[in-house]
Amino acid sequence: MSATLSSDQHGSETNLLPLIVEPEQLYEHLDHPDLLIIDVPANAESYDEGHLPGAIFLDFRQLMHGGWPVPNEVPEIEALSRLFSTLGLTRDTHVVAYDDEGGGWAARLLWTLELIGHTRYSYLNGGIHAWRSEGMPENTAPETSTPSEYHAEMLNPQARITCDEIKERLDDKQFAIWDARSSGEYNGEMGNNKHLGHIPGAVNMDWLQAMDRERHLRIRDYAELVTELEAMGLTAEMEIATHCQSHHRSSFTWLVGKALGYNMRGYAGSWSEWGNRDDTPIEK
Repeated sequence: MSATLSSDQHGSETNLLPLIVEPEQLYEHLDHPDLLIIDVPANAESYDEGHLPGAIFLDFRQLMHGGWPVPNEVPEIEALSRLFSTLGLTRDTHVVAYDDEGGGWAARLLWTLELIGHTRYSYLNGGIHAWRSEGMPENTAPETSTPSEYHAEMLNPQARITCDEIKERLDDKQFAIWDARSSGEYNGEMGNNKHLGHIPGAVNMDWLQAMDRERHLRIRDYAELVTELEAMGLTAEMEIATHCQSHHRSSFTWLVGKALGYNMRGYAGSWSEWGNRDDTPIEK
């Protein structure tokens, strides 16, 4: 199955690029005035070593609340307004996000955009690794954005699911949970939380299993992924919540599910919330 979707399958039909964009597709649009490319590397040095022409650096920590008791929760709306204004986002901007690790932090940015109803966005499939593998141009000098006055609103709260909502729906046959952590975390063999294990009924596919290491960390073949997910009990008819420890790895599985046409919701609290509360059921 193709690793790209047509524009009309993702938000508005006027989108500049498909949800999942390949390096050569993006290269053809680098000079488009409505394009905003954002590099969200796990390792900040990656940006200095080489980034896409025009790409703005974003510290991934700005995509999280940072405060007690769940630091990985969504930032306050005022903080998001400041962040996206600094980045230069406007209602007409088409954002392309990428990173240096196969999609986790780039997808966290896109999930945040989905939450505020900004659906003009794409993920550069494979990130900087795929870009380099195609011999595409890079810059090393930092890029500066043109600030805007972006007023964020939670226009699409459905993109997010809370701890309490998950608890209420554990017996719902049309609801499923994709745990994107490692098998060791899922099985309760490792972790730094008060309680270890997994949410009852959750199925486990490590986010790394959705990446194709032979193709520079691009998303794996869609048909193969659908077959594997369906074998685990995740289907397009269900509503699927996805989580990890901090909704970093699971932002990528949210994106993968979305690309496959699944009805995905992200649990921002993730295991750092579920595993540290005393009123959450847990299996091992």
